[in-house]
Amino acid sequence: MSALCAMLASLAVLLAGCSTPYPVAPASVATPDYNYVIGPGDAVNIVVWRNPELSMSVPVRPDGKITTPLVEDLPASGKSAKTLARDIEKALSNYIRDPVVTVVVTSFVGPYSEQIRVVGEAARPQVLSYRQQMTLLDVMIAVGGLTDFADGNHATILRTSEGNKQYSVRLRDLLKRGDVSANVEVKPGDVLVIPQSWF
Repeated sequence: MSALCAMLASLAVLLAGCSTPYPVAPASVATPDYNYVIGPGDAVNIVVWRNPELSMSVPVRPDGKITTPLVEDLPASGKSAKTLARDIEKALSNYIRDPVVTVVVTSFVGPYSEQIRVVGEAARPQVLSYRQQMTLLDVMIAVGGLTDFADGNHATILRTSEGNKQYSVRLRDLLKRGDVSANVEVKPGDVLVIPQSWF
Protein backbone atom coordinates (compact mmCIF):
# COMPACT_ATOMS: atom_id res chain seq x y z
CA MET A 1 0.00 0.00 0.00
CA SER A 2 2.83 2.41 0.86
CA ALA A 3 4.46 1.69 -2.53
CA LEU A 4 1.19 2.59 -4.25
CA CYS A 5 0.94 5.84 -2.25
CA ALA A 6 4.53 6.71 -3.10
CA MET A 7 3.88 6.03 -6.79
CA LEU A 8 0.73 8.19 -6.78
CA ALA A 9 2.60 10.99 -4.99
CA SER A 10 5.42 10.92 -7.54
CA LEU A 11 2.87 10.89 -10.39
CA ALA A 12 1.16 13.96 -8.87
CA VAL A 13 4.53 15.77 -8.70
CA LEU A 14 5.27 14.82 -12.31
CA LEU A 15 1.88 16.08 -13.51
CA ALA A 16 2.26 19.29 -11.53
CA GLY A 17 5.62 19.83 -13.20
CA CYS A 18 3.94 19.48 -16.61
CA SER A 19 1.50 22.31 -15.98
CA THR A 20 2.05 25.49 -17.92
CA PRO A 21 3.71 28.45 -16.14
CA TYR A 22 1.45 30.95 -17.91
CA PRO A 23 -1.84 32.40 -16.63
CA VAL A 24 -5.08 31.27 -18.19
CA ALA A 25 -6.18 33.44 -21.13
CA PRO A 26 -9.04 35.82 -20.34
CA ALA A 27 -12.37 34.72 -21.85
CA SER A 28 -13.30 38.12 -23.29
CA VAL A 29 -10.87 40.65 -24.80
CA ALA A 30 -12.78 42.32 -27.65
CA THR A 31 -12.79 46.08 -27.79
CA PRO A 32 -16.03 47.59 -29.12
CA ASP A 33 -14.15 50.45 -30.80
CA TYR A 34 -12.13 48.16 -33.10
CA ASN A 35 -11.90 49.52 -36.66
CA TYR A 36 -10.56 47.52 -39.57
CA VAL A 37 -7.51 48.98 -41.28
CA ILE A 38 -6.31 48.11 -44.76
CA GLY A 39 -3.28 45.87 -45.20
CA PRO A 40 -1.11 44.46 -48.00
CA GLY A 41 -3.02 41.85 -49.98
CA ASP A 42 -6.43 43.49 -49.46
CA ALA A 43 -8.48 44.46 -52.50
CA VAL A 44 -10.26 47.81 -52.53
CA ASN A 45 -13.04 49.01 -54.81
CA ILE A 46 -12.67 52.72 -55.56
CA VAL A 47 -15.74 54.59 -56.81
CA VAL A 48 -15.26 58.16 -58.07
CA TRP A 49 -18.69 59.79 -58.40
CA ARG A 50 -19.51 60.91 -61.95
CA ASN A 51 -16.15 59.58 -63.17
CA PRO A 52 -16.63 55.89 -64.05
CA GLU A 53 -13.35 55.82 -65.96
CA LEU A 54 -11.53 56.46 -62.65
CA SER A 55 -13.57 53.89 -60.68
CA MET A 56 -12.03 50.43 -60.33
CA SER A 57 -10.99 47.63 -58.02
CA VAL A 58 -7.29 47.51 -57.17
CA PRO A 59 -5.09 45.34 -54.94
CA VAL A 60 -2.99 46.74 -52.13
CA ARG A 61 0.57 45.87 -53.08
CA PRO A 62 3.04 44.18 -50.70
CA ASP A 63 4.58 47.61 -50.04
CA GLY A 64 1.17 48.82 -48.79
CA LYS A 65 0.46 51.18 -51.68
CA ILE A 66 -2.14 51.34 -54.45
CA THR A 67 -2.07 52.75 -57.95
CA THR A 68 -5.11 54.09 -59.82
CA PRO A 69 -5.53 56.29 -62.89
CA LEU A 70 -4.09 59.76 -62.10
CA VAL A 71 -2.89 58.59 -58.66
CA GLU A 72 0.33 56.59 -58.43
CA ASP A 73 1.88 54.99 -55.33
CA LEU A 74 -0.63 56.20 -52.76
CA PRO A 75 -0.05 54.63 -49.30
CA ALA A 76 -3.09 52.56 -48.22
CA SER A 77 -1.80 50.15 -45.57
CA GLY A 78 -2.77 51.04 -42.01
CA LYS A 79 -5.61 53.34 -43.10
CA SER A 80 -9.37 52.95 -42.80
CA ALA A 81 -11.44 52.92 -45.99
CA LYS A 82 -12.73 56.39 -45.12
CA THR A 83 -9.23 57.82 -44.64
CA LEU A 84 -8.04 56.31 -47.91
CA ALA A 85 -11.06 57.81 -49.73
CA ARG A 86 -10.17 61.30 -48.42
CA ASP A 87 -6.54 60.82 -49.51
CA ILE A 88 -7.66 59.83 -53.02
CA GLU A 89 -9.99 62.86 -53.15
CA LYS A 90 -7.08 65.11 -52.23
CA ALA A 91 -4.86 63.58 -54.94
CA LEU A 92 -7.61 63.76 -57.58
CA SER A 93 -8.41 67.40 -56.75
CA ASN A 94 -5.42 68.36 -58.91
CA TYR A 95 -7.34 67.01 -61.95
CA ILE A 96 -11.06 67.06 -61.02
CA ARG A 97 -13.13 69.74 -59.34
CA ASP A 98 -14.54 68.55 -55.98
CA PRO A 99 -14.07 64.78 -56.42
CA VAL A 100 -16.25 62.50 -54.30
CA VAL A 101 -14.66 59.11 -53.62
CA THR A 102 -15.93 56.01 -51.84
CA VAL A 103 -13.63 53.12 -50.94
CA VAL A 104 -14.99 49.66 -50.18
CA VAL A 105 -12.67 46.88 -48.97
CA THR A 106 -13.70 43.74 -50.87
CA SER A 107 -10.99 41.25 -49.87
CA PHE A 108 -9.72 41.20 -46.29
CA VAL A 109 -6.20 40.24 -45.24
CA GLY A 110 -5.39 43.09 -42.88
CA PRO A 111 -2.04 44.48 -41.79
CA TYR A 112 0.62 42.04 -40.60
CA SER A 113 0.43 43.39 -37.05
CA GLU A 114 -3.24 42.35 -36.76
CA GLN A 115 -3.11 38.89 -38.32
CA ILE A 116 -3.56 35.75 -36.20
CA ARG A 117 -0.70 33.26 -36.58
CA VAL A 118 -1.05 29.57 -35.74
CA VAL A 119 2.18 27.57 -35.39
CA GLY A 120 3.06 24.09 -34.23
CA GLU A 121 0.80 21.05 -34.17
CA ALA A 122 -2.23 22.41 -36.03
CA ALA A 123 -3.48 20.39 -38.99
CA ARG A 124 -2.82 23.38 -41.28
CA PRO A 125 -0.63 26.02 -39.55
CA GLN A 126 -1.30 29.37 -41.19
CA VAL A 127 -1.93 33.10 -40.90
CA LEU A 128 -5.55 34.23 -40.51
CA SER A 129 -7.22 37.60 -40.91
CA TYR A 130 -8.57 38.93 -37.60
CA ARG A 131 -12.31 39.46 -37.22
CA GLN A 132 -13.93 41.24 -34.29
CA GLN A 133 -15.02 38.82 -31.52
CA MET A 134 -13.04 35.99 -33.13
CA THR A 135 -12.58 33.08 -30.73
CA LEU A 136 -10.14 30.22 -30.29
CA LEU A 137 -12.76 27.85 -31.72
CA ASP A 138 -13.02 29.98 -34.88
CA VAL A 139 -9.22 29.83 -35.25
CA MET A 140 -9.09 26.05 -34.74
CA ILE A 141 -11.87 25.43 -37.28
CA ALA A 142 -9.95 27.52 -39.84
CA VAL A 143 -6.72 25.54 -39.31
CA GLY A 144 -8.43 22.13 -39.34
CA GLY A 145 -7.98 21.23 -35.67
CA LEU A 146 -5.05 19.51 -33.97
CA THR A 147 -2.66 16.86 -35.25
CA ASP A 148 -2.47 13.46 -33.55
CA PHE A 149 0.77 14.58 -31.88
CA ALA A 150 -0.52 17.86 -30.43
CA ASP A 151 -0.44 18.63 -26.71
CA GLY A 152 -3.50 20.84 -26.95
CA ASN A 153 -3.89 21.58 -23.25
CA HIS A 154 -0.37 23.03 -23.08
CA ALA A 155 -0.91 25.44 -25.98
CA THR A 156 -0.27 29.13 -25.41
CA ILE A 157 -1.32 32.45 -26.89
CA LEU A 158 1.48 34.98 -27.34
CA ARG A 159 -0.31 38.34 -27.16
CA THR A 160 1.79 40.89 -29.08
CA SER A 161 -0.63 43.70 -28.20
CA GLU A 162 0.32 43.22 -24.53
CA GLY A 163 4.10 43.21 -24.94
CA ASN A 164 4.36 39.50 -25.86
CA LYS A 165 2.60 38.29 -22.72
CA GLN A 166 1.75 34.57 -22.86
CA TYR A 167 -1.46 32.87 -21.74
CA SER A 168 -2.26 29.18 -21.46
CA VAL A 169 -5.23 27.74 -23.38
CA ARG A 170 -6.89 24.31 -23.31
CA LEU A 171 -7.36 23.28 -26.93
CA ARG A 172 -7.79 19.58 -26.23
CA ASP A 173 -10.60 20.23 -23.74
CA LEU A 174 -12.26 22.58 -26.21
CA LEU A 175 -12.00 20.38 -29.30
CA LYS A 176 -12.05 16.81 -27.95
CA ARG A 177 -14.28 17.21 -24.89
CA GLY A 178 -16.50 20.07 -26.03
CA ASP A 179 -15.65 22.19 -22.98
CA VAL A 180 -16.90 25.63 -24.07
CA SER A 181 -15.35 27.22 -20.97
CA ALA A 182 -12.00 26.69 -22.76
CA ASN A 183 -13.12 28.92 -25.66
CA VAL A 184 -11.58 32.39 -25.35
CA GLU A 185 -11.52 35.44 -27.61
CA VAL A 186 -8.37 36.28 -29.56
CA LYS A 187 -6.94 39.73 -30.19
CA PRO A 188 -5.33 41.22 -33.31
CA GLY A 189 -1.72 40.05 -33.56
CA ASP A 190 -2.10 36.94 -31.37
CA VAL A 191 0.20 33.97 -32.01
CA LEU A 192 -1.22 30.56 -31.07
CA VAL A 193 1.58 28.10 -30.26
CA ILE A 194 0.59 24.42 -30.16
CA PRO A 195 3.38 22.18 -28.78
CA GLN A 196 4.01 18.52 -29.54
CA SER A 197 3.08 15.95 -26.93
CA TRP A 198 5.93 14.09 -25.23
CA PHE A 199 3.88 10.89 -24.93
